[in-house]
Amino acid sequence: MSEFNDFISQSKPTLVDFFATWCGPCKMQSPIIEQVKNAVGDSANVLKIDIDKNHEVAARYNVQSIPTLIIFQNGEPIWRAVGLQQGDVLEAKLHEYIDAK
Repeated sequence: MSEFNDFISQSKPTLVDFFATWCGPCKMQSPIIEQVKNAVGDSANVLKIDIDKNHEVAARYNVQSIPTLIIFQNGEPIWRAVGLQQGDVLEAKLHEYIDAK
C-alpha cells in the first residue's frame, strides 16, 4: 500500500489499471496497458492493481466495475474511465498531463 501511495504521489502522472484475473475485458486491456507503458517510457508510471488482492485500494477509489483506469498526479485522481480503453486514447490522456508539467 505504501508503495502504491509513493507512485501516485509523484508529480509525473501514474496510470493505474484496476483489474481481476477472471475478467474478460481486463484480459483484453492488459496488452494495451503494456503497449502504453512502453510508449510513455519513464515520463509516466503505469501500474496494474488486482482488485481481488488489493480490496482496500479498490474500495478507497470506489472501483465497482473493471477494468477501471485512473490517472493520478500528486496523489490525486485526475482522470478516470471504466471499461476497455484503446491505447491511443490512454497515451493521449497521459501526454496531456506529462506535457502540462
